Amino acid sequence: MSFLSPVWLLLLLPALGLGGVYVVMYLRRSRYAVRFTNLDLLDKVVPRRAGWRRHVPAALFGLMLVALVAGFARPTAEVQVPRERATIMVAFDVSASMRATDVAPDRFSAAQQAARRFVEGLPPRFNLGLVAFSGSASIAVPPTTDRQAVLTAIGRLTTGSGTAIGEAVFSSLDAIRSLDAEAGDTPPPAHVVLLSDGSSTTGRPVDAAIQAATSRGVPVTTIAYGTPEGVVDLNGESVPVPVDGPALRGVAEATGGGFHEAASGDELRAVYDTIGTSVGYRLERQEIWMWFVGFALICAVLAAGTSMFWFSRMI
Repeated sequence: MSFLSPVWLLLLLPALGLGGVYVVMYLRRSRYAVRFTNLDLLDKVVPRRAGWRRHVPAALFGLMLVALVAGFARPTAEVQVPRERATIMVAFDVSASMRATDVAPDRFSAAQQAARRFVEGLPPRFNLGLVAFSGSASIAVPPTTDRQAVLTAIGRLTTGSGTAIGEAVFSSLDAIRSLDAEAGDTPPPAHVVLLSDGSSTTGRPVDAAIQAATSRGVPVTTIAYGTPEGVVDLNGESVPVPVDGPALRGVAEATGGGFHEAASGDELRAVYDTIGTSVGYRLERQEIWMWFVGFALICAVLAAGTSMFWFSRMI
């Protein structure tokens, strides 16, 4: 949080001074009460009250002053604002390692279910596309607002051999570029969400894809999916297929995207929910003085109310 007019914060000094005066007066009053030796008469003159209650109205009044001063200083904060439009490309790993059963019922089926939920949860005004990749990458669905087309394509995905992460990024950028050309001078912000369970084994280098995404200003959020214990049956042999988190983290960090890990279907659904929230909103710095003024009004009402209710007087 920051302030557009921080000079107003200097008014906190008088407010603190008032607090100091209150404390001094309270201490002096306590010393006077101790010197008053006729305690029976003191009880009649000054009825007993719960000690903490006498300070509540004053404390609320002090909070009101602090909140008002902060409001005058025009505080600002970054708040989430819904995006009006965006282009999201989902890059889906369909390599043979996705048949590993370390995630029930297997990585591929659980990923399909989570991807469907992600698609259904995105704002309908967003353009959404799908890229499938194994040894090569192809645009299964170009960016569109037709959610059913994407859901149908996810259901028709089949696995292949190899993992071409670089090609997946390049294909996603190609799909985004085609839509941007139609949008003219004001293309919507774009984002690539790439799910994979391994490192790139073929195709153009990942470093080249990172450079292309960075030059286009397109962040790539990656999901490392699976567990270190994953194995897949290839021609009767059990082949270990551990997830390669560091490689996917490098792609995300280099392009300004986010990195996530998921070792189960539930974790993957939670990751997709998090990504859906992040791509569906943008951070915008806004003035929030009204929050402080509202809090000050509440404190003022409570201060007056407690004082009248407990002591039959205003503060």
